[in-house]
Amino acid sequence: MFAQKGILFILSGPSGVGKGTVRQRLFEQETHLKYSVSATTRNKRPGEEHGVDYFYKTREEFEEMIAQKQLLEYAQYVDNYYGTPKEYVEEQLEQGNDVFLEIEVQGAMQVKENFPKGVFIFLFPPSLNELKNRIVRRGTETDDLVRNRLQEAKKEISMMSEYDYVVVNDNVDHAVSKVQAIITSEHCKRERIETQYKKIMEDDPNARTIS
Repeated sequence: MFAQKGILFILSGPSGVGKGTVRQRLFEQETHLKYSVSATTRNKRPGEEHGVDYFYKTREEFEEMIAQKQLLEYAQYVDNYYGTPKEYVEEQLEQGNDVFLEIEVQGAMQVKENFPKGVFIFLFPPSLNELKNRIVRRGTETDDLVRNRLQEAKKEISMMSEYDYVVVNDNVDHAVSKVQAIITSEHCKRERIETQYKKIMEDDPNARTIS
């Protein structure tokens, strides 16, 4: 059996849609998936490990990575940079590992520009009213912030056409099952199998050329 290259899966959607919950439940069931380790300039916290929780970089190192286009995406929050190193992702894919990236919509659009071969999944709320309820239930947002998040969610939902798949998160287990089906489907795509099959045929001196 030939070794198939891994696939980068990107899960994104509006704030409050449940990306983290779906990703966590998915990883409990799909142990072969690799979570994309981010790089950051923030200080290491007690118990964290370099290369496990984050790749810890100085500000100068991170800005050099930006200049050298070594990040699939990056953003700055509270004076610290966060981003996805391209090298780590590509190494995992070459080893045949699927890499899973859970990210906001703007970050996903950066990834699409830098790594269009990724599989982009948009996690969609059952309704805007349900999305509002989920944000409110957090208990961490002011009324103004809730309104702002909903306005931003409307803009992000309008970008759905940039994605390959849409999964409605009306039920976490159902959403996870759909993401699992997407993963299986992507590995069975003709163009992925065909590329590997052709390589085997080219490498095999005894293989016949079929015309």
